[in-house]
Amino acid sequence: MDTKKIKTSCLINNYNYAAFLSEAIASALQQTVKFDEIIIVDDASTDNSAEVIAKFAQQTDIKYILKDKNQGQLSSFNEAFLNASGDIIFFLDADDAYEPEYLETALNFYDRRSECDFVFCAYKKFGAVEGIFQDYQIDVDLGYSVIRTLCNGEWIGSITSTLSMRRNILRKVLPIPNTEDWRVRADDCLVWGASLVGAKKFYLSQPLVRYRIHQNNQFHNSKFVNTDKDYEYKRFWKRNSLFNYILQKNNLELPLLLAFTSLNELKTIPCPNTQDFISYLKIIFLFEKNLYWKIKGILLLFNYLVKVLLSGKLQLR
Repeated sequence: MDTKKIKTSCLINNYNYAAFLSEAIASALQQTVKFDEIIIVDDASTDNSAEVIAKFAQQTDIKYILKDKNQGQLSSFNEAFLNASGDIIFFLDADDAYEPEYLETALNFYDRRSECDFVFCAYKKFGAVEGIFQDYQIDVDLGYSVIRTLCNGEWIGSITSTLSMRRNILRKVLPIPNTEDWRVRADDCLVWGASLVGAKKFYLSQPLVRYRIHQNNQFHNSKFVNTDKDYEYKRFWKRNSLFNYILQKNNLELPLLLAFTSLNELKTIPCPNTQDFISYLKIIFLFEKNLYWKIKGILLLFNYLVKVLLSGKLQLR
């Protein structure tokens, strides 16, 4: 593959991770296929992160933005994207790192799958906890997920550092103005947003990212969630606000023939699993307002389930 035909951007977000930042930047620089640009956004760190960034910038062609005010992870995503020019955008948290072949493998995947808009991959945990985390044992075409995300709020993706997507998808999502809602876990905006604007998602089963587990890791550390009993309630309302913004930005709304559209969306998954059928059954039953289409949609769904089962393509998961 001629990787030079596809321009790539690596967006690194950092806040007070000077102890880990060098490793993250080095992992982006030492790829077997080089990124066309690496953009680092420092969210007004109070440690020596700025010195670490300046040291790398003296030796390599790295763009960087040192913010004057700490505004959180989503704000950093916004800044980085507005300064990026890549056709495919890759994200990296400053406490994580890429395996050397990550970019090359991902680009080959995008090249083979021209319909692919969004990829997330397996990852290796290291630090306080070690192990490999895989959603699936093989590469998987996850199809489209507009309806199931809009109706069920399903989160089809993974941690920030495993995510990449085409620019034409990301520009429909970023920038997002309500940055205060997403000071942390802004990868929710990327994962949910990409689904809502019609990204065709794929899963890459190779563990090509190293995800550091440490005491300040808010995604992994269960204490972060448990200290706030209202966390999930607040997240629900932040999600609703996010959905409303993205829908209005892109002039999107629920289709009139929801049952019919739901079934067509399900069929974009080449090898659906049992949970996929349950999700769309729930959508048709709860959200289809027309009684005729509710009943017909459920019957068509079960008919398709039998067809997939007989073909041997149903994944029991």
